[in-house]
Amino acid sequence: MPKPSTVGAVIHTGLRALRDRHALRGASRRLTAADLARIAVVAALIAALSLPGAIHVFGSPVPITLQTFGVMLAGLLLGPVRGALAVVVYLAMGAVGLPVFAGGAAGLGTFAGPTGGYLVGFPLGAFVIGLIAHGVRRFDRSLAFTACVVGGILVVYAVGVPWLAWRAGLSFEEALITGGTLFLFGDLVKAFLATVVAAGVHRAYPRLSESRQRAAGAVS
Repeated sequence: MPKPSTVGAVIHTGLRALRDRHALRGASRRLTAADLARIAVVAALIAALSLPGAIHVFGSPVPITLQTFGVMLAGLLLGPVRGALAVVVYLAMGAVGLPVFAGGAAGLGTFAGPTGGYLVGFPLGAFVIGLIAHGVRRFDRSLAFTACVVGGILVVYAVGVPWLAWRAGLSFEEALITGGTLFLFGDLVKAFLATVVAAGVHRAYPRLSESRQRAAGAVS
C-alpha cells in the first residue's frame, strides 16, 4: 500500500498542475483553494471506492467496481469542470503508479488494456453529469438521476465498449454484452444511490449551491 505522504504528494502535484492557466483554459473562473480541496477530496474518494477490489462475472474482462459510483458523485457534487478535474486527478494517481485502479492495478499500461476506454470515458462522463445536474439552481433528484444515466452510463459505455472490442478482439455485439449489458442493472443502482447521497450532501452543505448557481447562470 502506498504511504499517505506519497498519496498526498501525488495529489499536491496534480493540483499544482491544475492551477496552471493553460490547464484551466475553458474553465468559467479561476479555481479557489476551496475548489482544489474539494477536487482532492473527491479524487481520494474515487480511489477509496476502488479499494474493495474487482469482481469478474461470466468471464467478462470488465470487473464490477465502485469507480463509476465515484465518478457519478464527482459530477453531481462538483459540477462539470471540477468534477471532471477530480476524475483526472484520480487517473493521474493511478498513471504514476499508485494502485488505485480496479483490482489494485496501476500504471499507464492499464489505459492500453481492454478496460482502458472506461477510464478514458470517466472524466467525460463526470463532465456531462455535472453539466446536466448543475444546469438548474436547485438540486433536482430526477434531473440528477438522468444525468447519471446519460453521463455515468451512456457516455462511459460509448467510449468503453468500442475500446473493449478493439483491445480484446471482440465483435461490437460481444463487447456490448460483456462490457455493457451485464453491468446495466448494477450501474442503474449506482446512479440511484449517487443521487440519494448527493441530495443529502447538498442538503447538509448548502455552500455547494453557490457553484451550482454560477453553473446555472453560465448555462443560461
